[in-house]
Amino acid sequence: MTYLGLAALFLVPAAVLAVAAAVLRGLGARWWATTGVVVAVLVLLTVVFDSLMVAADLFRYGEGALSGLRLWLAPLEDLAWPVAAALALPALWELLGRRAREPVSAADGVEEER
Repeated sequence: MTYLGLAALFLVPAAVLAVAAAVLRGLGARWWATTGVVVAVLVLLTVVFDSLMVAADLFRYGEGALSGLRLWLAPLEDLAWPVAAALALPALWELLGRRAREPVSAADGVEEER
């Protein structure tokens, strides 16, 4: 299996989760813009640090399993992990953590002092 095939196993479900969260929770342009900024920052950091680690010869990739496309020294396939995380984690947060919003009174969960 190539690195691109392995990356697709994570990217496709992450993208499906993100779209499902957007549709089911009514997430709008602000959510997508924020997610896009997070993806951009994580990709930038991954390119910089992967390239530095490759330049320092800390690890090598099996060239036969790569597409050959690189950003600086980082293989394109290596960017799948931060993209998948940036799509899946906020989507899971929305799908699993957010419940129907009910008004919260000031007394909820607070004990009165006597």
